[in-house]
Amino acid sequence: MCGIVGYIGHQEAWPIVIKGLKRLEYRGYDSAGIALIHDEQLAVYKKEGKVKILEEYAEQLDRSGTIGMGHTRWATHGAPSDHNSHPHTTADEQLAIIHNGIIENYATIKAELASRGHVFKSDTDTEVLLHLIEEIKNIEGTTLAEAVRLALKEVNGAYAIVVMDRSNDKQLIAARKGSPMVIGVGQGEYFIASDATPIVEYTKNVIYLKDGEMAIVEPDSLIVKSLDNVVQSPQLHELELKLEMLEKGGYEHFMLKEINEQPRSVYDCMRGRINLEDGKVNLGGLKDYAAKLKNVDRIIIVACGTSWHAGLVGEYLIEEYARIPVEVEYASEFRYRNPIISEKDVVIAISQSGETADTMAAIEMAKEKGATIFGVCNVVGASIPRITHAGVYTHAGPEIGVASTKAFTAQVTVLTLMAFYMAQKRGAITRRKLAELLTELDQIPQKIEQVLKTDAHIQKISAQIKDSRNCLFLGRGTGFPVALEGALKLKEISYIHAEGYPAAEMKHGPIALIDEEMPVVVIATKDSSYEKVISNIQEVKARKGKIIAIVTQGDTEVAAMCDHCIEIPDTHEAFLPLIATIPLQLLSYHIAVMRGCNVDQPRNLAKSVTVE
Repeated sequence: MCGIVGYIGHQEAWPIVIKGLKRLEYRGYDSAGIALIHDEQLAVYKKEGKVKILEEYAEQLDRSGTIGMGHTRWATHGAPSDHNSHPHTTADEQLAIIHNGIIENYATIKAELASRGHVFKSDTDTEVLLHLIEEIKNIEGTTLAEAVRLALKEVNGAYAIVVMDRSNDKQLIAARKGSPMVIGVGQGEYFIASDATPIVEYTKNVIYLKDGEMAIVEPDSLIVKSLDNVVQSPQLHELELKLEMLEKGGYEHFMLKEINEQPRSVYDCMRGRINLEDGKVNLGGLKDYAAKLKNVDRIIIVACGTSWHAGLVGEYLIEEYARIPVEVEYASEFRYRNPIISEKDVVIAISQSGETADTMAAIEMAKEKGATIFGVCNVVGASIPRITHAGVYTHAGPEIGVASTKAFTAQVTVLTLMAFYMAQKRGAITRRKLAELLTELDQIPQKIEQVLKTDAHIQKISAQIKDSRNCLFLGRGTGFPVALEGALKLKEISYIHAEGYPAAEMKHGPIALIDEEMPVVVIATKDSSYEKVISNIQEVKARKGKIIAIVTQGDTEVAAMCDHCIEIPDTHEAFLPLIATIPLQLLSYHIAVMRGCNVDQPRNLAKSVTVE
């Protein structure tokens, strides 16, 4: 959840590290800090708040040095504050550390170290780890690298760390377990980061550290070894990421940019994967498991947050077209149950970042029980693609806004293709029917563009409901996950309490909340549930709720009942989530902006959830 940047080489470190922290701020923005070494002096600058506050604080200070590391924090142990900010140092300011993750047994280690005279200045687990490294280094008389390796053998939990020693301005020590870390390889310089976004403008060549690996990084050398002290031969990868993907491109916020990128991102998900002439779906990432899919007994989808909502859409489509039973599980709950899983099951793990801690733990548990694991992920080289048997990338491009938008529609697109692919392999769908569906799916990017043109109308509706304290979202069929996602977006970025429900469930409790102050957003497109949804709208109207309806273009029946209507192009109900989600994203965005909220960096949230 936190962001890590490190640099060692021939350039001044501060500009590289501070720019990197800005790129990584979506991973956490409770505090920020940087450590530099110059003339065997360790200089640490850290402040509560966003990176901009740190930058202003250090503007007149000496920031020289060609070795440095920085951190932007999402608070776990200890409230956001200057003293809990990273980097943390030892009492003599000899060593410094930055850390993403949680050391689960830190309290036991802290008590033991305190009994030996160690004094702690923060409330964090990270400082405890650094003191453990210091203790081992002093008692064993080892190098810093060896002290780090031995210390990490004693801790439980997840981590990505970088450690430096002020007496050696030619070395950084990095290590990871359960939290991502990538090393950029330059000419006489190296870049360390939580992901590739701070690195791409300096080098295209990167190494992804694996779980349980550490790196000894010097300007002209890089040694990677396991925690068992076995030297590894890391593979060099070339980044496909482009720098312009990380800029706002003239938009006021990344979220608005990413909403407007969806015609392209959905198209990129489909590109090369559908053959309209033959009426076929080609998913190269799954081809080695075609026989498995033909005979699979059950599919279990595990995910968190927005990805879980995408999984619910996948459930509808896979059961409808491939005729395979599907269960959708919160990864955070699934991992702590003792679920019945066999080698006949396929588990589909969905994660935008490919680093979601709960989802990764669920994968490992399912693998131990013999299941085949497929991943649906956006980030090439992330952990989940490496630990799954097979999978499909979404190719949505980097998503910087913390509230997911284009990642959701990309995941839904991939799950739609997977449903059709499975149906095709199992003979559960005719070629003619599949060809018809693929022809319509091919038109979805253009239809999303049409919805985006209603932005001004949606902005006017937003102004009417921006001061609401609560909001209800209702949908049926594939419209139900859309309602859940719409409610999540609104609560994430505007801080309005919102709930999504199946429309029929409104009568079983939530209807008690409805009065003239309650906006109710209803997915009311012309599909198989149309008449039922009209009945639900009438129930809301009878209780004076404010109705905002997402309707099929040209529909006058629902429009006559509602306070506000947003029209979307007609499409097959299988593809409704790809279109109906767009106006809900815009609605949430405009409401949040009108309420003065930080839409790209909502309070208490982070983009990549790499801790429990």
